[in-house]
Amino acid sequence: QVQLVESGGGLVQAGGSLRLSCAASGRTFSSYAVGWFRQAPGKERELLAGIYWSVGNTYYADSVKGRFTISRDNAKNTVYLLMNSLKPEDTAVYYCAAGGTITTFTAWGQGTQVTVSS
Repeated sequence: QVQLVESGGGLVQAGGSLRLSCAASGRTFSSYAVGWFRQAPGKERELLAGIYWSVGNTYYADSVKGRFTISRDNAKNTVYLLMNSLKPEDTAVYYCAAGGTITTFTAWGQGTQVTVSS
């Protein structure tokens, strides 16, 4: 089973940017799809972006399309989420997850808090 650790969250002003990292250990991402989710207080967890590691195909939710970019670094076995033009409504705990497809995730990270101030 792959273990995931997120990092890169923090406090940023509206309009700013953050880059989240999701590092894998135990196994490589080579056969996985990796996704980034977020969950704000009182709201359901939302899939924001996903990437199929082996081919690089990506998916984005409409809510972040054009602002967020998912990418991977093979050498570091790490997936990134670059978030630009952040809004206060992007405030949430962000999680990465891995699984066979972007609809079947079986491994989760512990989450990293992103807070966007107005």
